[in-house]
Amino acid sequence: MPPGPGPERSPRRPAVAGSFYPSSPAKLRESLEASFRSPRGPGRLPTPEGKGTEPPLVGGIVPHAGYVYSGPTAAHFYERLSRTRSPPTFVLLGVNHHGIGAPLAVCDRDWETPLGVVRTDPELLRELSRTLAIPDAEAHVQEHSLEVELPFLQFLYPSGQLRVIGLQVTFVDFSTLHSWGRGLREAVGEREVVYLASTDLSHYLPREEAREKDARVLEAIRSLSAKELYRRVAEEGISMCGVAPVTMLLSALEGLPVRAQLLARQDSADAEPMDRVVGYAAFALERGRGSDK
Repeated sequence: MPPGPGPERSPRRPAVAGSFYPSSPAKLRESLEASFRSPRGPGRLPTPEGKGTEPPLVGGIVPHAGYVYSGPTAAHFYERLSRTRSPPTFVLLGVNHHGIGAPLAVCDRDWETPLGVVRTDPELLRELSRTLAIPDAEAHVQEHSLEVELPFLQFLYPSGQLRVIGLQVTFVDFSTLHSWGRGLREAVGEREVVYLASTDLSHYLPREEAREKDARVLEAIRSLSAKELYRRVAEEGISMCGVAPVTMLLSALEGLPVRAQLLARQDSADAEPMDRVVGYAAFALERGRGSDK
């Protein structure tokens, strides 16, 4: 077993600071504030320092493009999160865009962003490494799908309190993803965490075609059916990059009293004119039966 995260192991360095989001701490905070205040966003800043009073969320689904494109969509989820009593421990499920490393790779290092260092949860890291995922920092080095979520979390929670687990999920067959999801739930056990899956929707399609395909994805997520989501994406050729982490997330929540609330649905043409778009959506996964209407 490799050593846990700590001073003797350097944090995972940011790979897309300066491209997907600003590398200057001051400019990054301005960009985050702009995402929250945007007419495409919630239109207000989040409740500060995780001091919300509403019941905790089970999880969420958020996009991971550059902030100018998907930041306001993601901000809908993070503003909703800020109003809850959710514990500042997050299990992040991301996309292995580069095909590097283990099929299910947990990052065994802390995470650095321009806003500081986010600590990995050492106890949960040990359990996941023992039962489910391979500790593989290299699988995370170039990947942006989790990195872009961290500044949003740092904006909400004091860095000293925030803890994360980062998992890169490769697209494999449904039965494997379902097994990984169930294994994740078992490894988490009674710990209080928020599950967060990172995905964009259709890629580089004419807007109307993208919206039609994405509607099929959103319907499956609302139903909380991991199997139906996977089937629709695979059989209908929907270019949703994060079907694997979202399938794993929904599998982890299977049978639990959870409700999927769609908070926002947008695409890249909402940010600037373009002929072909990438779709984005934000979901809050709440305790309770049924889906939003």
